[in-house]
Amino acid sequence: MIKAIIIDDEVHCLDTLELLLSDFCPQVQVIERCTSAKNGLAAIERGKPDLIFLDIEMPVMNGFELLEQLTEISFFIVFTTSYDQYAIKAIRFSALDYLLKPIDSKELVAAVKKMTAQAHLPSKAQFEMLLDQLQYRNRGFSKIAIPTLEGYELLGVDQILYCEADDNYTHIHVKNKNKITACRTLKEIEEQLLEFYFFVRVHHSYMVNLNEVVKYIRGEGGYVVMNDGSTINVSRNRKELLLKKFKE
Repeated sequence: MIKAIIIDDEVHCLDTLELLLSDFCPQVQVIERCTSAKNGLAAIERGKPDLIFLDIEMPVMNGFELLEQLTEISFFIVFTTSYDQYAIKAIRFSALDYLLKPIDSKELVAAVKKMTAQAHLPSKAQFEMLLDQLQYRNRGFSKIAIPTLEGYELLGVDQILYCEADDNYTHIHVKNKNKITACRTLKEIEEQLLEFYFFVRVHHSYMVNLNEVVKYIRGEGGYVVMNDGSTINVSRNRKELLLKKFKE
């Protein structure tokens, strides 16, 4: 069984999530429900959970401030939020998980499944990256966290040449290095990179950094030549988007 704690200041949200877990994720046992971050900290100390569902927006101490109180994070975290665009971007860039309220049962099942499939807990560096981005909102994002078989790698987005799909994995080709293999689909990596206008999906199997494109060769779809000499095919249905990005 997966021992879980739910921390949310709204009782109806606690009730709903606990019911969804009971119905759709029977492997998850809710050991405590907390209506404040302060009570949540005490529950974490007592219960030694495997998983925490943590509401972001709470009075007195929010979910992120709760994290800052922890000296060690030895469990998985799924953030829950109504909608905070910047916070969601920061969570996504840090390769952490979140659920939008009202929580959808399919998304909940997917989040629990992803957690059980991960070989490593999120790293301290990921949470530091998250909190740093939230503290300096106007500075913009410069790195993303990449989940790998060995753990997580924090990578500057300007180091990425292109991303290549390989079933449930993605090969991220970077400068001065062969590649980093991420334990994420290309769609998931694409979601992390949506903030950066210079990344564009040119094919169902490829996303490129436009800053690293040397030339575009016309054709039915055509292809691009990258700074490292690689050639990437452009699919016919994505050609127009690529040309539009060039003009921008």
